[in-house]
Amino acid sequence: GQWFDPTSRYQYIEDMNDQDITVIITSFHSGEKIFNCIESISKDVKIIVVENSNDQELIKKIQSKYKNVNCILSEENLGYGGGNNLALSKVTTNYALVVNPDVTLESDTIDKFFLTTNNTKNFGIIAPVSKDEKYTNFNIDNDKNIKEVESVKGFAMFLNMNDLKKINFFDENFFLYFEEIDLCKRVKKNDAKIYIDPSIKVNHLGGTSHNS
Repeated sequence: GQWFDPTSRYQYIEDMNDQDITVIITSFHSGEKIFNCIESISKDVKIIVVENSNDQELIKKIQSKYKNVNCILSEENLGYGGGNNLALSKVTTNYALVVNPDVTLESDTIDKFFLTTNNTKNFGIIAPVSKDEKYTNFNIDNDKNIKEVESVKGFAMFLNMNDLKKINFFDENFFLYFEEIDLCKRVKKNDAKIYIDPSIKVNHLGGTSHNS
């Protein structure tokens, strides 16, 4: 029969994954941290950066260096929820990954998200675990399996856009902090599920998304 290279199939699947996800980064004077974040993401993945400050020089640097990044300079500080909503309104892919600027992905992070979507029904949000900290409600040392939870931390969230559109994304009344808790509550109320998958890893510095 005709010779078939299985690696080409895997490459095709990876390429399809890259085309069906948009990474969202909302920044406020994040400085060099955001460059580390972008560098950790495949250049084939669409990225939208919302800069909540008036840092035009930062936007120019990002746009000149990365062809896969669309930068939006907000006219005012919209907060974390508002900045994410501005970016999410531009997303045309089926999935979005919202990450803090102080997060970097592992080389297989996005592929593992898609692997989990194939094995998980009716999800609104899937969260990874950070290699640098642990969830207080999820002991990854004792449990390696995906787990349904009530809420997840907001530093990295893989969103099912079909479900998130139904609840209009983040509530912008939450300017900073607690917005992901409210989001998770409304996702659950809309009968979608939330999961943490300890097989999916990211690096999160924690508390350093913006410069002092």
